[in-house]
Amino acid sequence: MLAGALYHAADPELQADQAAARGWMQRYNATLAASDAERLALLRTRLGAVGAEVVIRPPFHFDYGYNIHLGDGVFMNFNCIVLDVVAVHIGERTQIGPGVQILTADHPRDAATRATGLESGRPIRIGRNVWIGGGAIILPGVTIGDDAIIGAGSVVTRDVPAGRTAFGNPARLQPV
Repeated sequence: MLAGALYHAADPELQADQAAARGWMQRYNATLAASDAERLALLRTRLGAVGAEVVIRPPFHFDYGYNIHLGDGVFMNFNCIVLDVVAVHIGERTQIGPGVQILTADHPRDAATRATGLESGRPIRIGRNVWIGGGAIILPGVTIGDDAIIGAGSVVTRDVPAGRTAFGNPARLQPV
């Protein structure tokens, strides 16, 4: 799974990891009255890497958690979803609006293969100082370069170079 190969999500080990993640999310998403420092400490118990001064406003949802890597100062607003069947790296000072979906999970294009329950994943890398507007969807395998801006409600299907703005469905690069 971590290498991007086809896998069965119903695998007992993966199911156990997801059950543990669901328990963790239930605790985290009940922390509305907690301080940012208390939530940061809790994030560090489940996510793969969490830099200094990371803020994720609950509710927050993911598949496993341990494939999520956050740089210093990352901010994620309410109701973000990260399907982290493979690595998700988010760089320092990136700001992510409410309701953003970061989706590494993918499925075979062949219907017969898909019907077997096989899945795969492609990693997502989001650079430093990126701004992602509310409701955006980042699809599997996308890289967003440093200092880029993704417009609210955009569906990002392709890489976005550093310093560029993209918006729309599908997201298109805007003229420089």
